[in-house]
Amino acid sequence: MTERKLYPSDLTDAQWALIEPVLTAWKATHPSVSGHQGNYELREIVNAIRYQGRTGVQWDYLPHDLPPKSAAYYYFAVRHEALRDRVEVKDLDRGAVAAVLSKMGAA
Repeated sequence: MTERKLYPSDLTDAQWALIEPVLTAWKATHPSVSGHQGNYELREIVNAIRYQGRTGVQWDYLPHDLPPKSAAYYYFAVRHEALRDRVEVKDLDRGAVAAVLSKMGAA
């Protein structure tokens, strides 16, 4: 990675040390369908997502020294979908618990 000026939204070294093992493990278990390995460091992808979230800039307007929308948005969308699926499962579990409790009360 070439050195660039840091943005206030960039991960600190301590923050990266906490999440890097998790993201690296996730990436290893979710290879690209096309087999593409990516041209950008994972930390810079996260920095781009954080920059967009913090500033609200449109994805196409990410600064040129951060990975482009095509790289950053993929990871954002995958994470968003995974979180949505977890919420749906959690809601389904609540529904199942409510149904069981309802049946127990009616019996």
